[in-house]
Amino acid sequence: MTALRTLLISISLALAAFAFAPPATAGDPVIDAAIASGTVGERIDGYLGVVSNADAAVTRKVQDINNRRRAVYEQTAKENRTTVQIVAQLAGEKQITKLEPGQFYMDESGSWQAK
Repeated sequence: MTALRTLLISISLALAAFAFAPPATAGDPVIDAAIASGTVGERIDGYLGVVSNADAAVTRKVQDINNRRRAVYEQTAKENRTTVQIVAQLAGEKQITKLEPGQFYMDESGSWQAK
């Protein structure tokens, strides 16, 4: 039980550092506009997703951001001796809490919801 508690504390600290880091979309007006318009949303698994009708440029940017997020999740998981999936899901939950009303997120059932 102590090992699990230590692991959870370590992951929480790592995610807190991640939460205070600049978001992967900061400074990208295309992605910021896509999120604001409901074309792109946050997924519960820690990655961005296309909600509806995104052009190829937006889709490529989403993939690029997801690749950068995965690299951060992999490093955090390695440092905390846990899985990428656990780190990504915790980060996804945190990203969803940061969304503005009307922006979209994908819930655990795979459905897009407006916050």
